[in-house]
Amino acid sequence: MVAAERGSATGPRVVEVTTARGPEEHRGGRRLSGTITGRGSDGDGGATGRRASATPEPDAPHSRHTSAPTAVKDAPHGRQPSAAAGREPQQDRSRATQQRLLEATVDCLYRYGWSGATTTVIAERAGVSRGAQLHHYPTRAALVLAAVQHLAERRAEEIRAEAANLAAGLDRTERVDQVIDLLAAAFTGPLFVAALEVWVAARTDPELRDALVPLEARVGREMHRLTVDVLGADESKPGVREAVQATLDLLRGLGVANLLTDDTPRRNQLLAAWKQQLATHL
Repeated sequence: MVAAERGSATGPRVVEVTTARGPEEHRGGRRLSGTITGRGSDGDGGATGRRASATPEPDAPHSRHTSAPTAVKDAPHGRQPSAAAGREPQQDRSRATQQRLLEATVDCLYRYGWSGATTTVIAERAGVSRGAQLHHYPTRAALVLAAVQHLAERRAEEIRAEAANLAAGLDRTERVDQVIDLLAAAFTGPLFVAALEVWVAARTDPELRDALVPLEARVGREMHRLTVDVLGADESKPGVREAVQATLDLLRGLGVANLLTDDTPRRNQLLAAWKQQLATHL
């Protein structure tokens, strides 16, 4: 600890005490203390920190002005703690926060639509602070597009896993039947409804549309490749590529028709007819 006096003959006497924690100024036997926090309520780096007010506290006895320990006790076997190891829990918390935000975004779009899925509502549903939300996704458009892309990728992984679990030894007609049912479920689920909400909003929002168009093109290409893979289709054969794309367009249209009313009976009839035709094209 180092103590030094400074001041003028006309001003108050100032004693500056320097410890390992930094300088503390004492004026007239009083100490000024303040705290600056830089984390959100969920502790993942949200921009919700604020400076606490400086409040006078009684001067501590001289015996309490001791330097904070600076040495780090050796880890077992003489190894120092790894800085990377300290960062891993923070990175895990950050990823968990992003995951909650992305899933809450799709859920809010599905439940409340574009107008009701505000960033405040999404943050509340995700259980994170607004500061943490803004730290990861500065704008509503960035959050929504990230959510659509993330959950589209996750749904594609689920379809691949479900297709891999199909019974072995299926003939082409049986495989087409079961794969089309898997894809139809994807085009009537919450993710598809949430994506439609974003599509409609993008029609009159140029900034959102400019960001959504390339994302949808990429998601569309990935869905096409996924469908080819799970069907076991050979696109080198004439007409197969067009048949796969027609399948996806048909499923998308049937998904839209299911928005206002349950269109299951009619959808099943149409898909039954299309499955027969598709099997002959593959």
